[in-house]
Amino acid sequence: MDMERLKKEYMNISDKIYIFDTTLRDGEQTPGVALTVDEKIQIARKLNNLGVDKIEVGFPASSKGEIESCRRIKALDFDSTLVGLARSLRKDIDAVIDSDLEYIHTFLGTSPSHRDYKLKMNKEQIIETAVDGVEYAKDHGLKVEFSAEDATRTEYDFLCDVFDNIVDAGADILDIPDTVGVLTPITTYALISDIKEKFNIPISVHFHNDFGLATANTLVAIERGANQAHVTVNGLGERTGNCSLEELVVTLKAAYGIDLGLDTTRLYSLSNLVGRLTGVKMPVNKPIVGDNAFAHESGIHVHGILNNSSTYEPISPEMVGHSRRIVLGKHTGANSLKSKLKEYHIDLDDEQFDNVFTQIKELGDSGKCITDDDLVSIAITELSSARETRIVLKGLGLSSGGGVSPTATVKLEIDGEEKEAASTGVGPIDASINAIQSLISDTMNINLEEYNLEAITGGTDALAEVFVVTSDPDDNRSTGRSTNQDIVMASILAVLDSINKLLLIQSV
Repeated sequence: MDMERLKKEYMNISDKIYIFDTTLRDGEQTPGVALTVDEKIQIARKLNNLGVDKIEVGFPASSKGEIESCRRIKALDFDSTLVGLARSLRKDIDAVIDSDLEYIHTFLGTSPSHRDYKLKMNKEQIIETAVDGVEYAKDHGLKVEFSAEDATRTEYDFLCDVFDNIVDAGADILDIPDTVGVLTPITTYALISDIKEKFNIPISVHFHNDFGLATANTLVAIERGANQAHVTVNGLGERTGNCSLEELVVTLKAAYGIDLGLDTTRLYSLSNLVGRLTGVKMPVNKPIVGDNAFAHESGIHVHGILNNSSTYEPISPEMVGHSRRIVLGKHTGANSLKSKLKEYHIDLDDEQFDNVFTQIKELGDSGKCITDDDLVSIAITELSSARETRIVLKGLGLSSGGGVSPTATVKLEIDGEEKEAASTGVGPIDASINAIQSLISDTMNINLEEYNLEAITGGTDALAEVFVVTSDPDDNRSTGRSTNQDIVMASILAVLDSINKLLLIQSV
């Protein structure tokens, strides 16, 4: 689609769009989140390095600690403009002044529900209070952004009356908050178009995500001429949060061709920091910064990605400091697996590759998520396995429990002949190995010199990797390795792998 034609015919985008980040204020109001001063400084520094225009560093009137954190961040002399929030009360405005800040974001509820149930004020009192706050802040040399809280549920004529008086009082920017996230793209289109046409002053928007539309509505507002957007990292904020910084900035750049001058390669790192400090982990499918944002499993998709990443990615992961992942599972194709093996410099012949590919598919079908470590272990096991197998496992039965000796019944095919034996042991693995030794005693005697068991990844479904060393009476030694979700099975297959190698040595 021709975006330039759309912008010309259907949009009214401002020449300059400002990003107002409120992670440290509205983002901190996420239920369960409380940041220390040092943590706020870490986030503020990353926001400044990213290049956001404004950082709302806090609500100074809420506590002495908040004033101190604002002062400490202000002392860092960032390029970003620092902002303090205040109600339309002189004591709140004084707290912003005491914080050494020069930009204030002051607000007052204007909707019927706020007037009647929260503020207990009539329309005239609302306008009088809002105007007094703006004038008081301007008299103290502050740049003033005024928010009509719950603007999107305020009667349109009254909202315009409030803005008329606020502009006359000297406000620098008018902010339209969708406080409970009730806007839709079409209502956003109408509201911002009307306000932009009526007021010759910069318009800002602060949209909440209650219906999952915050970013979409913010984009529409920008299309209709909004000069500034309030955002938070990872979309944090009250209830379901706010417009997401990373989603908005990347969409503007990639879909609209609007480069805001931000260093987008810092977005993934910033997201991770905020997630770690707030304790709010992002869903894996979170756009732009989620773990799966550039992850691919489907064989068809991976084949396309390996040829040209644009086939199934709208942007490159490098654009936001992320990385691409090829995920292994039941949808994995041969090209995906070959790419992964190449990444770890593992060379398999066709037979070995087919064996590994089959194991990956079987594990995927069982619901197992195959990690890179799992793949490496499976591939190394295949590389090290005996190519000639005179002894093959044909069956296994186990019984174990309190008050009874662990017993294993093992069926082997030895040089084409099936044999079966049962043995006890201190545990099911020991019992199984004892049964194997009894079955092969006519062929050879072995000694298990070394046994190592390791869970490759965490979780009860982790693959078990078993490595063994066996020897025969002639002091021939061989290693055996197996990877399996069943620890007992991994142990038996590792021992049999080692025995087959010993038999090969003896035959030379």
